[in-house]
Amino acid sequence: MEYSQILYDVADHVATITLNRPDRLNAFTGTMMNEIIEAFDHTDADDDVRAVIVTGAGKGFCAGADLGGGGETFAKGGSDVQTDVGVPRDGGGLVSLRIYDSKKPVIGAINGASVGVGVTMTLPMDIRLASEHAKFGFVFTRRGIVPEACSSWFLPRLVGISQAAEWCYSGRVFPASEAHAGGLVRSVHAADDLLPAARAIAADIAENSAPVSVALTRQMLWRMLGASHPMDAHRADSRGIALRGPSADATEGIESFLEKRPAEYSNSVSEELPDLFPNWVEPHFE
Repeated sequence: MEYSQILYDVADHVATITLNRPDRLNAFTGTMMNEIIEAFDHTDADDDVRAVIVTGAGKGFCAGADLGGGGETFAKGGSDVQTDVGVPRDGGGLVSLRIYDSKKPVIGAINGASVGVGVTMTLPMDIRLASEHAKFGFVFTRRGIVPEACSSWFLPRLVGISQAAEWCYSGRVFPASEAHAGGLVRSVHAADDLLPAARAIAADIAENSAPVSVALTRQMLWRMLGASHPMDAHRADSRGIALRGPSADATEGIESFLEKRPAEYSNSVSEELPDLFPNWVEPHFE
């Protein structure tokens, strides 16, 4: 795999995707969009990967869309991907939807400026950690556009409608301490401690949890955010217990606990992921 605007590395069952345009504070481009999507295709297909970390090279995480095109930057829409009715699809949304569909848990290690699409792309990540030097901004109203990357769905669910409204209406940039207080990030770290903290969380998942169970749990948690009744969760729970209960992983999980030893899970996400949502219809852009 060769990339020009991201770095991709796998070590100790953890994939690290690094946005890599440090001279532009990792500003988002169409090339970066395609490379991020391709990288998540690889993490899903690689059973050696059990968790994913996304971070930025240099001083920034992602300073938002590359504005090198000047005032015409958004004139043609968000990407070159067209719908059947000829409306350009938002590039940040394509990335967010791909991360949402990830079969592996995703941890954002936000090391610096995280503005515009640089913050909205982190919302479908499961856990976000920030450097004390990080700054955040949903700056769209200050650029004459609107929030993108599906953030009007994700952000109120993460931080509540009032906090989401304040940040989006004002478009102001705010520090990591405010992001933490508002529930946007899990914790704030000294710059040198950020990636080790993210890797510790990823390692805990990779070393101790059954990968298929993690993938299914991720689906259950995210999809149930839009469920109309807890019965939807009960149906998925029931299928999950019925399908996973007889599995080799369930046997190993119990036996390793009773024998007080580390578990060695054998079921693979790429080949043995059961369907807990047989009636799930993937929405389409129309």
